[in-house]
Amino acid sequence: MDLIPGIIYSFATLFIILDPLLSVPIFAAMTKGQAPAEIHRQAFIAVAVAGSLMYLFLIFNKLIFDILGLSIPSFQIAGGVLLFLLGIQEALGIELGHSKGVAKTAAGVVIGTPLLCGPGAITTVMLLSKDYGLLIPFVAITLSLLATWVILYYSELIQQVLGEVVTDIMGKVLGMLLAAIAVNLIVSGILTIIAA
Repeated sequence: MDLIPGIIYSFATLFIILDPLLSVPIFAAMTKGQAPAEIHRQAFIAVAVAGSLMYLFLIFNKLIFDILGLSIPSFQIAGGVLLFLLGIQEALGIELGHSKGVAKTAAGVVIGTPLLCGPGAITTVMLLSKDYGLLIPFVAITLSLLATWVILYYSELIQQVLGEVVTDIMGKVLGMLLAAIAVNLIVSGILTIIAA
């Protein structure tokens, strides 16, 4: 009886945390000028990266952190730093760490983590596994990843509907918001470590 409500709740929570619509202008900017086939491949890479991490932390939960001697706050800080760099890059329209060897996979990987699957998503997955076990979060993760893939797959169409100017402005504004979210993550992680 609790299966369907649990899946709906878990899906809604994960979809909000992943927030693929936030990624559309950034993804569109990072894949600008690429062939549709390459854009679709990057969408798949982004979802595959995010999905791999989410399933990994669902199944192994805190074991990974325990083995590596890491904590959620330290992961928050690391993810915050990466998000901050991405936010600055998008807000200022500059490229950081650009090289020919990684240019084709950069969009998918960076969108996959930490933008889609960052500390918030991983923490949410871990909390859902405590409340519902493995089945409900597994189904919810699959559904949220499918929805995210569809949105990223059609990011070019979404960009066309919104228009290049609107998308560019959204990208810069969202870049600033990403940087602000990143600072919040970093500060939260540092305060948690200090409190501990």
